[in-house]
Amino acid sequence: MNPRPIRTRLRIAVTIALLPVLSLTACGSGDTSGTTPAGAQAFPAPTDDPVAAVRKVDSAAALLPAGVREAGTLRVGSSVGFPPGAYYPNGQDKPPAGQDIDIADAVAKVLGVRLERQDASFETILPALGSGKYDFGTGNFGVTTERLKTIDFVTYINDGQGFAVKTGNTALGKKVTDLTQLCGLTIGTGAGTTFEATLTAQKGVCAKAGRKPYDVKVYSENAATLTALQQGRIDVVMSTINGLRYQAAQPASQTTFLGEFHRLDVGFAFKKGSPLTKAFQAAVNELIKDGTYARILNKWGTSASAIDTSRINPPEHT
Repeated sequence: MNPRPIRTRLRIAVTIALLPVLSLTACGSGDTSGTTPAGAQAFPAPTDDPVAAVRKVDSAAALLPAGVREAGTLRVGSSVGFPPGAYYPNGQDKPPAGQDIDIADAVAKVLGVRLERQDASFETILPALGSGKYDFGTGNFGVTTERLKTIDFVTYINDGQGFAVKTGNTALGKKVTDLTQLCGLTIGTGAGTTFEATLTAQKGVCAKAGRKPYDVKVYSENAATLTALQQGRIDVVMSTINGLRYQAAQPASQTTFLGEFHRLDVGFAFKKGSPLTKAFQAAVNELIKDGTYARILNKWGTSASAIDTSRINPPEHT
């Protein structure tokens, strides 16, 4: 028997086994499935802890409603998926890690409250804010005009939309700058994301250009998107800039980042009219001022996405 086909099948099996570990976050989409202890081997969490030195700032804490100050806790719906945003480096029975986790924990310390973190899939968090299930949500939520109709945001980073292909695919060149480049291709993205909304809203661009339309495949689990890319069932993935860039830096993912397409502010999400936004804005700005914010972003390799000041409900980038 020729041993070469066996080795080839083994390499394929190993690659496919790694795919759940290499799933994506989004602006977003996050999913807790497929994140196993194997993720610790692929993406060990950095050991430095810039949040440890954060202390309560009375002027920011005073902006919280009296009831919150008395209770001392806030419920957060947290979408946990892939680094650098939020993931499980040591399995789901251990605490999550990531940029979003650190920033939320640091804000809570500035405000003198404890977080009750509840894992949730991305698409369920925003509707649950209105019902009062969570006090706020995290999940790399991009600020868009449509979301601003029903959600309040307090920004803490600037991320956005980008594309990636399987390494070796040169059909799109080195960067996607116009959606007509996608005509005739199949794009994979997350359910309920800004990426799905953008692709759906712009689907007519190919017909206007006299070209075959692109097809959009929507996945509720991030790992499934990458698996589809590796197996050739989709041609390109649309997801977060930071998530795709981080992923492409991992050799096992076998993906190539095709650059930034559209920048978006990312923020903590609240129900419309929430009394918490001013306190959160003040807390983020305290972290920016004292240098903790810069240290967190440096820890996760996202310094290029830093903001100068936190804003409440800024307009969507055009």
